[in-house]
Amino acid sequence: MRITQGCFSFLPDLTDDQISTQVEYCLRKGWAIGVEYSYDPHPRNIYWQMWGNPMFDLKDAKGVMIELDDCRKLHPEAYIRLNAFDATRAVESVTMSFIVNRPKVEPEIRLTRMEADGRSIRYTQTVVR
Repeated sequence: MRITQGCFSFLPDLTDDQISTQVEYCLRKGWAIGVEYSYDPHPRNIYWQMWGNPMFDLKDAKGVMIELDDCRKLHPEAYIRLNAFDATRAVESVTMSFIVNRPKVEPEIRLTRMEADGRSIRYTQTVVR
């Protein structure tokens, strides 16, 4: 089962050329790029590890691709995503986010629904690796 989070997650994995094109688009818009990684892709895990600081003054996609390659080398079995931050309204907010690296075998998250006392419903989540 494929984890689907962020832009392009329902498409086949992006090539490095396609990633670079998306980064160039973000940089033309004046957005800063940040690289993050995680071994826990659960949708409620919104706190991924930052790979360095967001690159606010970068003008070329090559810098992002170098950081991405370094992160891939150190964490080849992690999920890695790129985030684009827009600061035009004086508040940094993520305007684009997409996964650029996945482990060879992705975990499957199963949701089990159980009826409990009264009319309450309980859910149990199981991660199958």
